[in-house]
Amino acid sequence: MILVFITCKNKKEAEKIGLVLLKKRLAACFLIVPDASSFYWWLGKIKKTNETILLLKTLPQKFSKIEQEVKKLHSYKVPIVARISAKVNKEYLKWLKTELK
Repeated sequence: MILVFITCKNKKEAEKIGLVLLKKRLAACFLIVPDASSFYWWLGKIKKTNETILLLKTLPQKFSKIEQEVKKLHSYKVPIVARISAKVNKEYLKWLKTELK
């Protein structure tokens, strides 16, 4: 299993992206974590913004398609689509694979 970490400008955008990926069976489920403070370099300056974290639960073979979809749907010029490997219990993995068929 992998987790896919994506930051969004707000909860509405995170939900929109998450639901598209869920309906296309690219993710078995997703979490939205609102009100994350983000600090980063942009055009030579340190910026601070409030963002929403979208965290998808999926399989490694789905990552490329997720990345393509996020680039189409996301409002940022350079969205992050980060893949994080996760080891989970057998029962959860079985459920995840069933939902992503």
